[in-house]
Amino acid sequence: MLEEALKHPIFKKIGKLADDLGLECYVIGGYVRDYLLNRTFKNDIDIVTLGNAIDLAESLSKELDGAPKVSVFKNFGTAMLKYDDLEIEFVGARKESYSSDSRKPYVTDGTLEDDQNRRDFTINAMAICLNSERYGVFVDPFGGQQHLDQKLLITPLEPELTFSDDPLRMLRAIRFAAQLNFEIDPKTLEAIRTQRKRLEIVSSERIVIELNKILLTEKPSVGLGLLEKTQLLELILPELSALKGIEEIEGMTHKDNFWHTLEVVDNLAAESDDLWLRWAALLHDIGKAPTKRFDEKSGFTFHGHEFVGSKMVYRLFKRLKLPLNESMKFVQKMVLMSSRPIVISEQFVTDSAVRRLIFDAGDHLDNLMLLCEADITTKNPNKQRRYKDNFKRVRAKVVEVEERDRIRNFQPPVDGDEIMRIFNLKPGKEIGILKEAIKEAILEGIIANDYHEAKSFMLGKAETMGLKPV
Repeated sequence: MLEEALKHPIFKKIGKLADDLGLECYVIGGYVRDYLLNRTFKNDIDIVTLGNAIDLAESLSKELDGAPKVSVFKNFGTAMLKYDDLEIEFVGARKESYSSDSRKPYVTDGTLEDDQNRRDFTINAMAICLNSERYGVFVDPFGGQQHLDQKLLITPLEPELTFSDDPLRMLRAIRFAAQLNFEIDPKTLEAIRTQRKRLEIVSSERIVIELNKILLTEKPSVGLGLLEKTQLLELILPELSALKGIEEIEGMTHKDNFWHTLEVVDNLAAESDDLWLRWAALLHDIGKAPTKRFDEKSGFTFHGHEFVGSKMVYRLFKRLKLPLNESMKFVQKMVLMSSRPIVISEQFVTDSAVRRLIFDAGDHLDNLMLLCEADITTKNPNKQRRYKDNFKRVRAKVVEVEERDRIRNFQPPVDGDEIMRIFNLKPGKEIGILKEAIKEAILEGIIANDYHEAKSFMLGKAETMGLKPV
């Protein structure tokens, strides 16, 4: 009996209505799992009925204050309503069969056993009865509670069948393993590898939802490592798979950029929950595979990998149907600039270099610094301490230069309209040349970020171009 899980009064209300309609009724899936795991209660509740789920949802709506709207999905025999911060979905117990070219099932009415058979994992197939005569009775045909105790992910049926029917479940297995810190049963894990090509029938949008959830876990390398182990990664993110391995030529090697990347993502995740900054960490080195070269004197090089990588971000986002908006531009910018603070930290920190860093990074400077600090993965304690101290100097210099020169969100002290008025010019290339000259002079420290100095400098530059004030 699990009546303690049903403290919310909504459960008794649903159970009574189910009794009135002559329906068997259960709460099933994630709510039951999370209750048994003592996880934070989530607001989404799945109710399965033996009979018409839509009738039950509509009956509940009439009984609730405000009669919340019922969203009906007749093709699937499901309904959903929102009430008191809860999102309750009703579905009729069903049996599913699949064709080889689609993850959309052919659905027929079924028993509770049929419905539990179709669930992805045993820990998501546990149910609690809501009918008054059996209220709180726990139904666990596959030993899901035992698997929770063992922290084990196992499919209710043969894993090859489960994953072939709905290949998205392979990604869900890895996501649950990462979120819950569970192991995937060896047989189940091997089935993911053998069935991996079935992922081709899953939409990019669905894949990205799972990828994002993996990236947002406390330690993303767990899920990313499982994607690599099952060979799903090369199907989803071949740009990342291409970083795997260590090559040796004439006794010279380079670090394994794939495992280094996973360390960077974990380091970043410990400091920030920002999804797109985590994407930037994941992709910051993808340009290294296509730019890898070997030089007899210097060994392996990756010249220009930041620029190449930033261009690859657009193609990757487009292929996966990730948003081609400011989020993508942010990731591109982070990848493009991912080495800039590192280069500055390893050299004498000049005001000019810091001004350019502040100008180019703009509002994203703090995120860029987090990314670069996460890029410190050396296991040598002396090197690690030195690198971190270098970044502290860069951060201190940024504060000093910004307070003095106000470069962040820079606007030219003398704008284009004023230049046109002074010289009676129409819009043209001369305006751009003068504005660029002012900007460069400020960034190089030739003049201060000050109106009078900028105007004086601009007049002198204009004179060399044959322009005279009118």
